[in-house]
Amino acid sequence: MEGPLKIGVIGAGAVGSACLLSSILRGVAREIVVVNRDPKRAKAVVTDLQYGAALSSVVEMRVGDYTDLTGAALVMITAGMNEKAGGATDRGDPAGRLKLLESNVGIYRQILPEIFRTAPKAVILVVTDPPDPLADFVRTFGFTRVLSTGTMLDSLRFRFHVARYLNVAPASVEADVLGEHGTSEVFMWSSAQVAGAPVLEALHQADRSREELCRSIEQDVRYANITIIEGNQASQFGIGMVSARIAEIVLRDERQVIPIGSYNPKYGVTLSMPSVLGQTGVVQVLEPAMSDEEREALQRSAETLKAAAARIQGGDLRA
Repeated sequence: MEGPLKIGVIGAGAVGSACLLSSILRGVAREIVVVNRDPKRAKAVVTDLQYGAALSSVVEMRVGDYTDLTGAALVMITAGMNEKAGGATDRGDPAGRLKLLESNVGIYRQILPEIFRTAPKAVILVVTDPPDPLADFVRTFGFTRVLSTGTMLDSLRFRFHVARYLNVAPASVEADVLGEHGTSEVFMWSSAQVAGAPVLEALHQADRSREELCRSIEQDVRYANITIIEGNQASQFGIGMVSARIAEIVLRDERQVIPIGSYNPKYGVTLSMPSVLGQTGVVQVLEPAMSDEEREALQRSAETLKAAAARIQGGDLRA
């Protein structure tokens, strides 16, 4: 495709830095503008990365202000409080990442008008947790091309753990997690497969019971971020790689089908479904066949996200 190969990254913390590194390694863009509350931090990150960037595709990377986002095809927003700082690392807390919502809405309230002034038509990729309700908040500022990183990373984690039990490569597993990027996410076991063979049947051949394996895999995926944070302060590299791949799909208008978050009128909220992704964002949502249990779980996930959105709307956070 022809068009601007320019992206913006808002935030140069752990996640923003990982997004930058992955974008450079993938050769996603010709130009990357980094905007950060602390320009000194952004300058240090860009300086460090630009030396190694000589080994990748040519890219002009620079620290800028919001006015420098003019012409960007996509803007990643990574700024905000993470799970560690926000106390969202309790496996027993059903709120999970949603505990960060109010704090990060406050941060987004300062960022979004600045982006809208210079890049109103850009695809906005919400990386900050919790990405789904924050994506809905972004939409209230007039943006029409809004994505949440959603459950793409959860789906990769799902495929990884299934593949490990089946002793196959993760890329050979077709399996999605849908709904919220959070504790109410839905594992699509009924449609998960390897080379056309249902995963649930393949798991019968494992040493442990199928039910026990399913519970174990879901636990590993649902709380992977907490496991990572317990050892490394921030869950950053996986989401960085996912964000770069999403940007690549958008800038190249690849029309890949991936599980990603966008506003879904049927559910009245942003949540993840298998979606065709292209230059303007999600161009089509493909609702897969589901078991009754999965459909009910997806509806509950949507209700969880609606309740979170209602908390935002309850106080005029745009004022």
